[in-house]
Amino acid sequence: MTENDKPSFSAAVPSQAQPRHRFLPFAPLPPDLPSGKVPIAEMANAFGVTHRTLHFYEEKGLISASRMGLMRVYDRSDIMRMAIINLCRDAGMAVAVIQELMNELLEADSQESAESIFRAALLTRRRELTAEMSTLHRQLRQVTDLLDQDIEDDTPLNDNVNAAALTDQESRCLVLMAEGQSTQRIARTLDLRQEDAELLESGIIRKLHANNRFQAIAKAVLLGIVQV
Repeated sequence: MTENDKPSFSAAVPSQAQPRHRFLPFAPLPPDLPSGKVPIAEMANAFGVTHRTLHFYEEKGLISASRMGLMRVYDRSDIMRMAIINLCRDAGMAVAVIQELMNELLEADSQESAESIFRAALLTRRRELTAEMSTLHRQLRQVTDLLDQDIEDDTPLNDNVNAAALTDQESRCLVLMAEGQSTQRIARTLDLRQEDAELLESGIIRKLHANNRFQAIAKAVLLGIVQV
């Protein structure tokens, strides 16, 4: 017996007894949906989701299904809930957040109340997106500022330190750092003591005005001093 043939999905019996919403916020329904109960294939096509997605929403208690013979079907209330779920997912809401929203909507005692609950959820999501956009814009500015630096060979590095300021040994060390080699391995390659290799790396980091070896490598790559 497959999962879809479990007794809980018997004919005319909902797969899960979901509480019914008396009021739901307005959400446009897909066109050309048949009247009455809608088979799972048509439900999936109408909302642009897969059968697995519908099963997932059932498991999460967002919608329910019943059986009509061998066919899995959804009634009008499930269609209306699915329309709201789709709007929320398009807005990037997490499933857990949608579950909370649908639970809150169970308490709506009027259409106005349902619309107000939905609007509050959308306003919360807008604040989240605004915060995310602010972070993305800041990061984009940082990346753009680095990329906009002139990386000609004779262009000074940050704070007027140019590539010529690196000694031959420092340049070799920087290449090895960019290759991901450890300080201990760099010491062996350059025939240095561990302490001297550490001092060498510190000098490179200081000349590139970086905070650590990883930032130094990133700056060196952006400025074309080393290739990776």
